[in-house]
Amino acid sequence: MKTLTKEPLNVIIGGVGGQGNVLMAFLVGSALLSKGYLAGVGDTYGTSQRGGPVASHVRISKEKQYSPLIASGHADVIVALEPVEALRLLNQFGNPDTVVITNSRPVYPPDVSSGKATYPEMDELSQAIRKFSAKAIIVNATDEALKMGGAIFTNVIMIGALIGADVLPLDRESMAAQLADRFHGTVLENDIKAVDKGIELVAG
Repeated sequence: MKTLTKEPLNVIIGGVGGQGNVLMAFLVGSALLSKGYLAGVGDTYGTSQRGGPVASHVRISKEKQYSPLIASGHADVIVALEPVEALRLLNQFGNPDTVVITNSRPVYPPDVSSGKATYPEMDELSQAIRKFSAKAIIVNATDEALKMGGAIFTNVIMIGALIGADVLPLDRESMAAQLADRFHGTVLENDIKAVDKGIELVAG
């Protein structure tokens, strides 16, 4: 995508506390600003910062600065680091035209870990996500991150998947520049490899 398809374009990046979606939103917003777009970024937190739901709202415009928070039912793109969070965000912010890009690896909440609740099967989750979105892209980001040396690369792989999905006026070069401003040496090299892996996963 070279230009915006609508004004503003509304993106939600969600996960659970500690997964790094706030950093993702910062990098995406900064890369868009570097390309001449206006990008308002705001975060909402669940009851607990680590382990609770966290969603970052990014509103992209070529014309004016919008309030960062997106109204219910008005997300154009949802990027989720956890599949139940993808479905939860889709239920609250999605509409029939929403595109969803989600990581496939679950993060089990305490009630599931303690046996008080059950976690849906991935097939069930993916069917529901596909049913209620215009397009769903499910990425094995954590699995690929572990192959690279650690789950810490998951969120950067998901940035690559977002670039590869071609739903934002965002490209590899602008994101690489943002990473270079923040990281150096081997960390930067690995992050750029993670972006490339995310692009490859969507293209493949």
